[in-house]
Amino acid sequence: MTEYRKAEEAVKAVSAGVALVAVSKFHPYEAVMEAYAEGARIFGENRVQEMREKFPPKDARPDGMKVFLIGQLQRNKVKKAIEWADRIESVDSIPLLQKIEAECEALDATMEILFEFNSSGEEQKSGFRTGGELLDAARLAISSCPRVSVAGVMTVGPLGYDESANERAFRSTAALFSELRAIIPSASVLSMGMSADWRTAIACGSNEVRIGTAIFGERDYGR
Repeated sequence: MTEYRKAEEAVKAVSAGVALVAVSKFHPYEAVMEAYAEGARIFGENRVQEMREKFPPKDARPDGMKVFLIGQLQRNKVKKAIEWADRIESVDSIPLLQKIEAECEALDATMEILFEFNSSGEEQKSGFRTGGELLDAARLAISSCPRVSVAGVMTVGPLGYDESANERAFRSTAALFSELRAIIPSASVLSMGMSADWRTAIACGSNEVRIGTAIFGERDYGR
């Protein structure tokens, strides 16, 4: 059995209005279904290939199951991501936004997205480097991307757990989210926090946390 119920109860004890994404990357579908039986409905995957190999197509999944792509998305995999993901949470550039719009038009589809913000400024991380760039993408989405629905902002805390550094990163992202909502009032998702730092993230305004290890245990990266 997974630890989904414990994670859900812990999150609800801090804030009842926070969505919990069970990050299932590198874990088998059997573990996904165990978590589903415990009440999990939203799952997060980092890689398009693994998502497609692991999960059934959208119209063949168990009732209520959704899969969010939370890892960096290469433009040559956008079509496959649209076909399988219910949301792309890692849109990190205007060219990627435009590619998603073009593929949605070709597929006669729509896609919900989050803009990813590099709140820590770390070179090895993806995400918009400045708030201004992210807000420019939001304006472009409103004017030129009718098939893309911008649901909000996502960030990953700094590498190495440091509560004060996490808090700075999360608060700057929350402030940016407020600016985004001035452009796109329907944006409602602020996705911050993982297994080690979700409490800090919620204290800074997060309403979606992405928890993997605390639910499924350590990952087997050889899978």
